[in-house]
Amino acid sequence: MPEELWVEKYKPRTLYDIVGNREEALRFGRWLEARLKGEKVKRAALLWGPPGTGKTLTVEVAARQYKLELIEMNASDFRTEAQVLRIAGSAAAQGSLFGMRGKLILLDEVDGISGREDRGGLAAILNLIDVSAHPVVLTANDPWDPAFRPLRDKCEMFRYNRIRETSIVAYLRKICQMEGIKAEDSALKFIAQRANGDVRAALNDLQAATRGTKILRLEDVKWVSYRDHQQTAFEVLRRIFSARSCKEAKAATIGALIDFDLLIKWINENIPYQYTDPEELSKAYDALSKADIYYSRVKRLQQWELFSYVVDFATAGVAVARKHPFKFVKYQFPKDILVLSATKEERQIRQEILEKIRQRCHISRRRAVVEYLPYLQVIAENNPEMAKRIAKWLKLSKEAERKLLAGEVMKLGG
Repeated sequence: MPEELWVEKYKPRTLYDIVGNREEALRFGRWLEARLKGEKVKRAALLWGPPGTGKTLTVEVAARQYKLELIEMNASDFRTEAQVLRIAGSAAAQGSLFGMRGKLILLDEVDGISGREDRGGLAAILNLIDVSAHPVVLTANDPWDPAFRPLRDKCEMFRYNRIRETSIVAYLRKICQMEGIKAEDSALKFIAQRANGDVRAALNDLQAATRGTKILRLEDVKWVSYRDHQQTAFEVLRRIFSARSCKEAKAATIGALIDFDLLIKWINENIPYQYTDPEELSKAYDALSKADIYYSRVKRLQQWELFSYVVDFATAGVAVARKHPFKFVKYQFPKDILVLSATKEERQIRQEILEKIRQRCHISRRRAVVEYLPYLQVIAENNPEMAKRIAKWLKLSKEAERKLLAGEVMKLGG
């Protein structure tokens, strides 16, 4: 059974429980309450700041705390006026169907749209704020594009800063206590430093580092990478598989400490661990196969304009295959890479023998494999002395000569 994500398990129940930006969260709560009472405040709120600082979490917690039905959409995925009105517009005009106090409309990552390029999406959001019977909340990493000035004017602004290292350490220590984990302070500080103010990333790293153990030492967390620099394959996979939008999935590869050839192998290896539903598996592998087809064309024909399709299918295509809630699983290193790593020395010896045959006999490597290598095997098994003279003539290294005389030349990795 997949392990529950701690970011879900320990999600705050009230705005007061939010780590790091508590004062801003409480201020948002006061605005929301005034808005619900019909007091004279701005009709919308804009929460802005770096990822992982609690913006979306604040809205989710507030909806639960004030008994509101949360209507959530990612603005970067709904860029036209028709799309915005179809989803958020209809919600704004209707009451809640679930007997709640009302609705809370969340437009996440609103800086993913542009008033110039997205055919009315921004104008539709501005209109939505004016006509909505329910509070509208927007989140953004950077809302300071001049195109967003009309939007900022209509919103109460709430700034979310990167969370201090000391606050993250205290939070991680509390989680360890609740999970019965004995953790060294140095290990918790190491995770907090690498999280770079992102509580969600720190908690994910803590869960990954303590899987299967109740003791956490500094040496157990040395693999954790800086969030704003380069990411490990594990982090890239987690971000792809847990993405809630195409944009978020594609952004997972930014700053990744892994090339795309290797990333595709990682995704291919771990799809069956992350997805257990047959329909999810089918859709994920279908998307990955399309990425592989485009990538082969890119490399074979040097048509690099097709590379964007490779990224789209391998990240967003795989991510949108998920229909069930994301669950934390242990990712596996690609088996074919492990096999290649285990046989690296043998493959090097084989390549040495083939290269020597090519040079001495003036033939291609392909011909050496088909026409010469099998006979060397037979000679080594039946006439060791002749095999020894051939090895000397080929000027093989001692290890290559030993493999040849042992009759193992055909068993070496290809």
